[in-house]
Amino acid sequence: MTINVIEPKPVSFVAPVVAAAGAFCGLFVGTAQGNSLMGILGGAAITAILAFVFLTVFRQEKAARWLTTLATGAAGFAFGGPMGGVIGLAFGWFFGWFIFWLGEGRYRAKLPPYSTSAQVFYHFLFRVICGLIFFFLITPIVVVMPLSFNAENFFTFTPEMLRLDPEGYSLKHYRDFFTNDDWQQAMWNSISIAPIATLLSVSFGTLAAIGLSSEHVPFRRPIMAILISPMIVPLIISAAGMYFFYSRLGLQGTFWGVVLAHAALGIPFVIITVTATLVGFDRSLTRAAANMGADPVTTFFRVQMPLILPGVISGGLFAFITSFDEVVVVLFVGSAGQKTLPWQMFTGLREQISPTILAVATILVAISICLLTTVELLRRRSERLRGMSPG
Repeated sequence: MTINVIEPKPVSFVAPVVAAAGAFCGLFVGTAQGNSLMGILGGAAITAILAFVFLTVFRQEKAARWLTTLATGAAGFAFGGPMGGVIGLAFGWFFGWFIFWLGEGRYRAKLPPYSTSAQVFYHFLFRVICGLIFFFLITPIVVVMPLSFNAENFFTFTPEMLRLDPEGYSLKHYRDFFTNDDWQQAMWNSISIAPIATLLSVSFGTLAAIGLSSEHVPFRRPIMAILISPMIVPLIISAAGMYFFYSRLGLQGTFWGVVLAHAALGIPFVIITVTATLVGFDRSLTRAAANMGADPVTTFFRVQMPLILPGVISGGLFAFITSFDEVVVVLFVGSAGQKTLPWQMFTGLREQISPTILAVATILVAISICLLTTVELLRRRSERLRGMSPG
């Protein structure tokens, strides 16, 4: 049995790493104060000094963490008010933990004892890069959500909001959304179009995935490429093509024209998710059902459908999100009577700047999070049904 012995690390190793993290955090603090360079240098210097003091002079981790948290919280409150104090508390807690986590070598606790320094470095470098990418992607969403509670008709944080003053926050933009006739009409258009488009996408996409999963179907790959092409072709090209095609059929500017266009965009998501679910499907079950006298329709609904249902629902949720959030195609295919919620948001940004857009965006983000959480739960259930993960 191999025991992973954790050895303390020298200050010469810990201080530069902590200083690099401090410089990154100092960049944001300095930018908020109007001097990015000073923030970078100050953050690096302060965190490096803390690392040296905590690892050579004051080695009481719990007391050091409390001291760092309270000191940075007080400094943040002095320079940035209540919001700065909250950020300072978070930075202080993190660096109080981070210094001892590095200095005592706890970062190697869950790694194999035979890992080389280079392997450890690339392991954490990969995690840092993933974290930065996540931070880059999530920041616009995190900024929009608190702005939707702005008591003023601004798209920026007011001094009252930065001071965490209750008077700087209000639900007026949400009230405007639920009482304004234009927004309500757009919402009901989206609610009426998206479910029907999702139902069509699930029906056609599931049948296509089941058919293309059979080995005897000729030209499976070219057909699959054509069916998922709406995901690959630029949306503006698809929208222009649908406009000219539906105008010949008399569907341009009609409710069913928008529904069929959104269904065409949602079908590829259903095909991909259902096809992925069918990879682990045991074909002998359908043959056994046929030997027992079941017709193909009964076999599908009683044997095949329950097993691929997680993939079908996941594809349906993706199709619903695609229809509910789509704006380019509906601009080409729809008319003023089919103005959906994204279209109304686009109009609000283009014609009259309304902070109600921020409230609508927050609501859409909340809906998307709920749907994606459901997709993840269904994915895990599908893996358990196929024996790919423990129950």
